[in-house]
Amino acid sequence: MQSREYPEIGEKLYEATLPNGLRLRVVPKPGFSTFFAAFAVNYGGAHRRFELDGKKLDTPAGIAHFLEHKMFDMPSGDSAINILTANGADPNAFTSEDVTCYYFECTHSFEENLRLLLRFVSTPYFTPETVQKEQGIIGQEIRMGEDDPGDALYYNLYKLLYPEHPVKDRIAGTVESIAEISDKTLYDCYNMFYRPSNMILSVAGDVNPEAVYKIAEETLSHERLSVPVADFPEFKTMLPAESLIKENMEVSAPQFMIGAKLRPEKEGDKALRQDLVAKLSLRLLAGYSSPLYTKLYASGLLSRNFDYECNVTAGTGALILGGESRDPMAVLDALKEEVSRINREGLDPQRFERAKRATLGARLRGLEDFENVCVSLIFCLFEGYCAFDALKVLGSITKEECEEFIREHFAPERLAVSIIEAKRS
Repeated sequence: MQSREYPEIGEKLYEATLPNGLRLRVVPKPGFSTFFAAFAVNYGGAHRRFELDGKKLDTPAGIAHFLEHKMFDMPSGDSAINILTANGADPNAFTSEDVTCYYFECTHSFEENLRLLLRFVSTPYFTPETVQKEQGIIGQEIRMGEDDPGDALYYNLYKLLYPEHPVKDRIAGTVESIAEISDKTLYDCYNMFYRPSNMILSVAGDVNPEAVYKIAEETLSHERLSVPVADFPEFKTMLPAESLIKENMEVSAPQFMIGAKLRPEKEGDKALRQDLVAKLSLRLLAGYSSPLYTKLYASGLLSRNFDYECNVTAGTGALILGGESRDPMAVLDALKEEVSRINREGLDPQRFERAKRATLGARLRGLEDFENVCVSLIFCLFEGYCAFDALKVLGSITKEECEEFIREHFAPERLAVSIIEAKRS
């Protein structure tokens, strides 16, 4: 394994690519009692159509999430969750639009738990009976999600931004789409994507990196296989298909999300810089200490239930801010006015430097969370860069870059709004 020193953050990262193509990242944390391991595949809810060796396949919505659920079933009839829990670990998993990740945290028996994690994720076991049972369980989960205003806001916004892209569809799919899933389709997708060459193992704790490498080498297949290519629609325009969508649900006050497209950079160093500029620009534009938020909060148009994010996933990008407001369209108007002001006057230099320091502080605090470290390394590596490089790049970002980013991406015609209003009796 090769090591990289990050003296500015006091970290050392060990990295390697095994002969089978698995990418391994280990962050030693000497003296700590907690261990964390995450094993992830570059496969998520938006990977519906893909190509491998000249063959194109189309799969039902929700299959990646369904597969995540079923991967815990073991041929012995037991559940990997039960086995890991009995061994002192706290296991779980999640599926995003483009990543499925299995992980655990523990304070002892780390190497044994790591072997268990790698073994169950590399041991698919599906039967018609268990698939049918899971369809009922996930069907209930889907119906509960359909009643969630936050989910409705998010997916409605993506319908405006990306109407032709599978990223607009719920990760869990629909009751109708998961009814198409069989044990055969699960095996087909597993065999296509769950290949070490399409996966990353990330570990943090008081561990020996070489020992982690050896465990991965001993436990996983030695065969190096080609990686599927996702068939995502190309960008046709940076404008939304429509600018507004409304829905009525059981909410106590209107909720909203305002979003704009972001075209993701494909080169690693450019992707990292774009991510940092985007997040810093959002902080400057709509953070809790920004003039926009301060004015809207003082006038009662925003509460503390407000947030923002830059979401790059499955070949798409979106800048999103939202929360609760008695008048979401007034918030939109105020946002447009603030963008116009920044275009005229520029960003305040002192606020810019404070925002950079606040961003740096948040990232440094994140290094204390082993889960955050491991998952960040995975997501960033799938995007082509190392999360630990962010601290160095952040220092070089200029006020002018953020001003240009805000000017370009928050132009009025680029904005779309998703609103959930209260049902009228």
